[in-house]
Amino acid sequence: MASEQQVRQYLAYWFQLGKGVVVDGEQTPLLPRPVIQGDRYSQEFEACWQHIHSTGSDECYLEGTDQTIAELLTLSWEINPCARCSMPIPVKSLGLASLECPCIDIPDWPNTEVPIPRGPINSQTQLLQIRDRLHKAANRQ
Repeated sequence: MASEQQVRQYLAYWFQLGKGVVVDGEQTPLLPRPVIQGDRYSQEFEACWQHIHSTGSDECYLEGTDQTIAELLTLSWEINPCARCSMPIPVKSLGLASLECPCIDIPDWPNTEVPIPRGPINSQTQLLQIRDRLHKAANRQ
C-alpha cells in the first residue's frame, strides 16, 4: 500500500515535470507552481493537495495515468521507481501492472543534463551531515 506521504511525493515529482492532476468536472488540470519552497512543499502544493482531498480523490488522477489518487491509497498499489527514468510510478501490488510510466509522453525524458525532480530538503540538516563527515575524515588522519 502506498502511504499518503508516498503519494504526495509522487505527485510533487511529476508536478516538477509539468504533469498536472486532472479533476473530473474541471477543465484545467491542477499544477501548483512552485512545488517546493526551501525544506517543505510550497503553499501552492499544499493547497492543491487539500483541493484533491476536498474534491474527492476518487475523481482525481495524474495526467497520463489511469489510477485515481484514491486507488493509490488502497492496499492494491505501491509507488516504486520507473525502470526507465527512476521517477515514482504506481505499481499494482497484486495482479498485472501497467507497463507505462507517465514519462512516456515527455519527449526529452529522461534527461541527465537537467536536475531531476526532488522532494523538500532541509539545507541546515544537509550541511550538518557534511560537516560531521568532514570532521570524522579529519580525525582519522
